[in-house]
Amino acid sequence: MSEFNDVPLTGYRLYVFILVLSIGNFIALSNVPGYTIVAPHAAGALQGVTPSFGTWGTTDHMIGIVLGLPLARWFGDYYGEYRTYVKACFIYACFAFLCATSESIYFFVSMRFFLGLTGGVILPLGQALFLKEITPSFRTYAVSYWAVLSMLPFTFGVFMGGYLAEYLNWRSLFYLDIFIGIIVASLIEALLHGRNHNKKISRFDWIGFSLLLIIVLGVQTMLNQGNDFDWFASPFLMLVLVVVVGAVPAFIIWELSERRPVLDLRLFYYRNYAVAAFCSAVGFLFIQGALSVFVGQLHILIGYTSEISGAIYLLMALFAIPTIAVVHKFVEHIDLRYLASFNFIGFSVVFTWIGLFDKTASFDQIGEPMAFFGFWLATFFAPMAAISIKGLHGDKLIRAAEELTMLRTAAGSAGITLLGVIQFRLAPWHQLDLADFLGGRRFASLDQLPNLMNKFQLLGMTEPMAKATISRYIRQQSLLLGLNDAFFTGALAFILLACVVWLAKPKQDTPLAKEKSLKSLEAEELMEQP
Repeated sequence: MSEFNDVPLTGYRLYVFILVLSIGNFIALSNVPGYTIVAPHAAGALQGVTPSFGTWGTTDHMIGIVLGLPLARWFGDYYGEYRTYVKACFIYACFAFLCATSESIYFFVSMRFFLGLTGGVILPLGQALFLKEITPSFRTYAVSYWAVLSMLPFTFGVFMGGYLAEYLNWRSLFYLDIFIGIIVASLIEALLHGRNHNKKISRFDWIGFSLLLIIVLGVQTMLNQGNDFDWFASPFLMLVLVVVVGAVPAFIIWELSERRPVLDLRLFYYRNYAVAAFCSAVGFLFIQGALSVFVGQLHILIGYTSEISGAIYLLMALFAIPTIAVVHKFVEHIDLRYLASFNFIGFSVVFTWIGLFDKTASFDQIGEPMAFFGFWLATFFAPMAAISIKGLHGDKLIRAAEELTMLRTAAGSAGITLLGVIQFRLAPWHQLDLADFLGGRRFASLDQLPNLMNKFQLLGMTEPMAKATISRYIRQQSLLLGLNDAFFTGALAFILLACVVWLAKPKQDTPLAKEKSLKSLEAEELMEQP
């Protein structure tokens, strides 16, 4: 990213600038977790599709963010960071309007993708602008501030989405984006108007970008629609598979021969980066997947309102926000592999804790493990960022940060659908098992079905009504057990990651341990963004 030629902002103008940028990036980040909680509402309003169709709006939005990150770097160098940021905020408001007024699921998902693409431009540019206006002596504190800000969407953002859906309408989430996007763009333009920019002209890897778009959109489309359209029994999904299989080797060959690739695969020659990228991607796959699937099931299966479901996630802030503000200090003084292993084991414990629920648990029973979930989420990003940049300097730091964020976000998008597949594929098995158990097929002496029928009939139900009620309870319980299986899978994955992270080299002198340059701070800030 290019440097400004002018004197940074001072006084009240600087405080207004920080506030406006914070609000702008919070809104851009909150659109993923904020929409996740309103997805069932949106699915019902968009042609009455199932909630699984509603999740397409989340996953395709995240894929848009992935593809927006490399565009942010090129547009920022060519047109200037603040000019690109302002235009992106206005475009973001336009796509938010189209999302808010959508009437069909396919149009809505398309606009969500472009909304994410624009958000992927806004997020890194906002971070770069923020750091360049802060005096060097306060930049390390600015990184901690931005880390706290990036944690708010997973806590307050979910609650905000649930509140709006409960008392207004799910579309109000996007109308809010319109209003704030225009205000942020106008104020940033007013504060930074006339700034000079040294244009940096470089060739953008449009071929690599196009192949990457085909791959990530194709893979996500297969994951989105596979469970609903019987995977490759669908001619359309089979065609998508053929296209993706052809695009992958072409992308690898092209990127390895390109001087300025959109995704620098040569970074994986560095052992620490490869290990950190793998652990970060797989870990975030289960984190994002679990958070997104769980929030939907809270009010679909357990019967919570959108507001109460959001309040569950608000509890994560109790430990997450104070922890993420100070975790940067720990990564500078200890072997990062110990911290990463400790974090992965902690996630495994919390995933197991949540996965043990087999009933419609009360608020406090679910709230306790979610509060600890916030603590482990806050300590997840910094160790991975510090491990990944060992041995990297200069422009490679920014490229590594950008690519790690791209890989992690793409993995998180895949996790939303994969954990949903685990739940809904295993739910019928649990349903059959429960039916066998209650019906005495497993142990004839434990046939509980007649007793249940009698109890429901004593309450005034007819025999068909009693059977329908029991069937509904079995279905609900089987889906809860399927959700538990998804969490248990995540717990096992984190145990394996706690071993894999030890393949990284031990910590010695890294850029994080020395006086930090602007580039290293930009890289750190970007990599620690959820």
